[in-house]
This record gives sequence, structure tokens and C-alpha cells, in this order.
Amino acid sequence: MLREIEGSKAVAAAVATCRPDVVCAYPISPQTHIVEELSRLVKVGELDCEYINVESEFAAQSVAIGASAVGARAYTATASQGLLYMVEAVYNASGLGLPIVMTVANRAIGGPINIWNDQSDTMSQRESGWLQLFAADNQEAADLHVQAFRIAEELSLPVMVCMDGFVLTHAVERVDVPEQEQVDAFLPPFQPVQTLDPEDPVTIGAMVGPEAFTEVRYLAHRKQQAAVEVVERVGREFAAAFGRQSGGLLHTYRTEGAETVVVALGSVTGTLKDAVDALRDDGVPVGLVTLTSFRPFPEAAMARALAGAKRVVSLERAFSLGRGGIVEEDLRRVLWNRAGEVTLTTVAAGLGGRDITSASLVEVLRRADRGELAPLEFLDLDEATVAAHLAAVGPRTEGAAS
Repeated sequence: MLREIEGSKAVAAAVATCRPDVVCAYPISPQTHIVEELSRLVKVGELDCEYINVESEFAAQSVAIGASAVGARAYTATASQGLLYMVEAVYNASGLGLPIVMTVANRAIGGPINIWNDQSDTMSQRESGWLQLFAADNQEAADLHVQAFRIAEELSLPVMVCMDGFVLTHAVERVDVPEQEQVDAFLPPFQPVQTLDPEDPVTIGAMVGPEAFTEVRYLAHRKQQAAVEVVERVGREFAAAFGRQSGGLLHTYRTEGAETVVVALGSVTGTLKDAVDALRDDGVPVGLVTLTSFRPFPEAAMARALAGAKRVVSLERAFSLGRGGIVEEDLRRVLWNRAGEVTLTTVAAGLGGRDITSASLVEVLRRADRGELAPLEFLDLDEATVAAHLAAVGPRTEGAAS
């Protein structure tokens, strides 16, 4: 059903059609509107589930683990420091192979405290064993939740659906919210791989010693590898069932004949398309790859998408302090056998919610096409402020006055 709707409410409506048995709710901006809307749907009788208000994000994930372990379809949502607070349970959920779905409304990690959008929160959990799917717009954010439950339950692995905080969560736009009948046909009832049942006792989460832990991690690695095919297939099946392309591994835009290709995740890709169009109209051969599945990382699909590129720009809303790009590391693996043929650059942009304008993107991609970018660039960096700070409190040298 087409609706003019806030992104958070569209996500809540999509989650409700997936018929979760348990929703664990703890508010933190900018995801609060999602669990608030789910609460309203429960109150008015449009969602039949156990809605549990918990005292913290750690409790939210812990309750989701308990619910999933006894065979319930479980859902929660969080952001930023909330995700960090539940980290111990986040790793437990994936280690136990529990198909929990969680929305992360991407928000910067402090300090200093910042409530605005970047993707440093989920990037910090990239090795947690959860699948991570990134939405480019609110239509995809709603659609990815339907796919996430299907993927999670087929693989018995948890899935994060990542959507840019405020940029998407609080934006009102037209969304084709999935109908209940469509979702019921696409998403079968939950059949757990393992269930805690007093009538049929088993042990879940027992201690594993050195004699078997390597094998446990190897099997988890194989499961992540298998997820690539599942994410891609479920995306195709969703398109066939709902009549629109959404989800999957990645999407390409005007990459035919492109010598410079920018790779990005999330809502910035809409502005990037405008920049690519402007540059193409000016004869600059630039294209875009929108990465939807960051974990698992689709190496083969990405290699095909970048096959004709001479220059690759990884536009990232988070980066590794002291090193550089995070997505860049995965792209480097993709391009390892093309060393000398392709240059790879990271552009850190939109940190802490700073606007990413089409004009800035056009300029940085022009420079990329001319081969003028350094290995790590910061879009719209206030160099005067940085220089003044370094002059005042710059790195101490041996023998300098304290």
C-alpha cells in the first residue's frame, strides 16, 4: 500500500507484517520512533506479540536471545552507544546461531557525544557474526526487514538492517508498505533449527575449549560465506513477489564505460546519483556501486561491478582511526590481483551528520577522475580549524615543555 509515511513508521509497519512473537524495546535516538510505533500497533490490536519494555539495550538483546532460543520470532532495534552497550549479547546471538532481526538507526559513536548520522556504530560490529544489510532509502529499509527475517531464519543467523539515522528514520516520503497477504506468502512460519524445550532438553551455549573452538569459528566462517548466495537469492525472490528491486547484494548505476567508480552504502547514494548524472552530462566517465550487503561482503559480485574501473573511490561514513577506510579493506581484497591497474582511494564523508552536498561530491569525483586524490581524503574538511588546533595542542615531541 502506497503511503506518505515517516521512515521509522514504515519500518515498524513492515516488521509488524512479519508477525514477530516478541519485540524487545528500549528507546535511543534515532530509532525510538520504530519501537514506539510497534507499541502503538500492539495497543490497538494490529500486532499480536509479546511487547517487552526492558531496562537497557543489553537487556533488549538478552531478551531477544532468550525468546529466539525457545523458538520465538524475535525483533529489536537500537543505535550508536545502545549498540555498544549490548555488544556482549550481540556476539552471543550470532555465536548461538539465533535468527534475530535488529534495526540499527545508524548514528555516530561518541565521544564527543553526537546524536547525528554516520555509520561508525554498525561498522564497529562488522566482525560480530551478524549479517549487515544497508538501506539506500526508506522503501528499501521497509523491504529489507521482510527479507531479513527470511534470510535469518533460513541461515539461522542474526541480521542487522542498517538505515541512516534521521536522514531516513525521520524523513517522510512515499513508501509502498508491504501488504500482510504478500508477506505471509513470502515469509513462511518460523521453524527454528534449535529450541530449548523442557520436554526435550538440550544444551545451547555450552563452554567450548581449545580442542573444538577452531572448528566452531571455521563453521561460523562457512556460514557467512553461504549467506552470500542466500542474500542474493532472497533479493531476487522478493523482486519477483513484490514487483520491485530491493535488497540483494549490490546495485550498479551508470557503471558502463565508467573509468572512475564510487562505492558507497546507505542514503548518500541518492545524492551520489545526482553527482554521477551531472558528471556524465559533462563527459566525465563516472559510475556508482551501491553496496547493500556489507556482511557478508559480496566479493565476486563486487569484482564484476568494478571490472572496467581504473579508479575506485570508497565513500565512507566511518573510518578506522590511524589507518583509513573500513570498506576499503574489503575492496582491496577484491582488487588484489589488479595491483597497478586500479587505484583505490577512501573519502570519509558525512561524519557526525555533516551534510554531503552534490556540489562537494561532484568536485571530489572530478579530482578522482584526474587522479588527484590522496589515499585518504576528508570531504569538506575545515583545514583552518585543524591547523589552528594542531598549532596550539599538536603532537608533543621529546623534550618539549609540558
